[in-house]
Amino acid sequence: MPKFCANLSFLYPELPFIERFAVAAADGFAAVEYIAPYGEPKERIAEKLAAHGLVQALFNFPAGNWEAGDRGLACDPRRVSEFRAGVNQALDYAQALACTRLNCLAGIAPHDIDHKRLEKTLIDNLAYASAHCSAAGVQLLLEPINLRDMPGYFVSTTNHFERLLALANLDNLHLQYDFYHMQIMQGDLTHTFARLQHRIAHVQIADVPGRHEPGTGEIDYRFVFAELDRLGYEGYVGCEYRPSSGRGAAIGWMDDI
Repeated sequence: MPKFCANLSFLYPELPFIERFAVAAADGFAAVEYIAPYGEPKERIAEKLAAHGLVQALFNFPAGNWEAGDRGLACDPRRVSEFRAGVNQALDYAQALACTRLNCLAGIAPHDIDHKRLEKTLIDNLAYASAHCSAAGVQLLLEPINLRDMPGYFVSTTNHFERLLALANLDNLHLQYDFYHMQIMQGDLTHTFARLQHRIAHVQIADVPGRHEPGTGEIDYRFVFAELDRLGYEGYVGCEYRPSSGRGAAIGWMDDI
């Protein structure tokens, strides 16, 4: 069975963020992830992890002003210094939380900048992040995100990830493979996973179309999890779904796998 980790940005929405660690542990999760920890002091989060015996599996680089519509900064040539300061902030948190994976959000493509310049900026920023992550013993991840939920997002398919990987030529650049996003964008889920497994450092799940827990939509997650086991995937599977009840973690589906 895969190792599931709780995404605390999505699960237990009725609780304040800092209170979600305890209930995730009580529900049997051994690890947690989330979009970003920067709204809390790193020392406080470290205390919660230690108190409940939780592993910090993953979080993202700072994404800019989320409320204003930012979804990452890495492709924007006007915000290079801000992105690179965010890399350093993320690594500071990663060290405090003993986290060995950080995800880079490419960001929404600005309409007034051509694709080639955006791509070069992203590659340059990935090179900067890769060097600093490698020095800290941290894996750098890049996640394709679907264009329905994030219109204009710069990296939305595994094909684009592979192009960036070839152009950047970075040993420490890995794929975050989200079955929800990839079902919307391209399908062929387990075949693509198997082909790219050597570069996949983290997996996330949600069902389609509602982004709720497995069993509420069209993805056959029983088959998906069996394939992950058959292929020998040993990383975490992040539960990045919205509970259909609007509360808790809706983990009843785990009894059926």
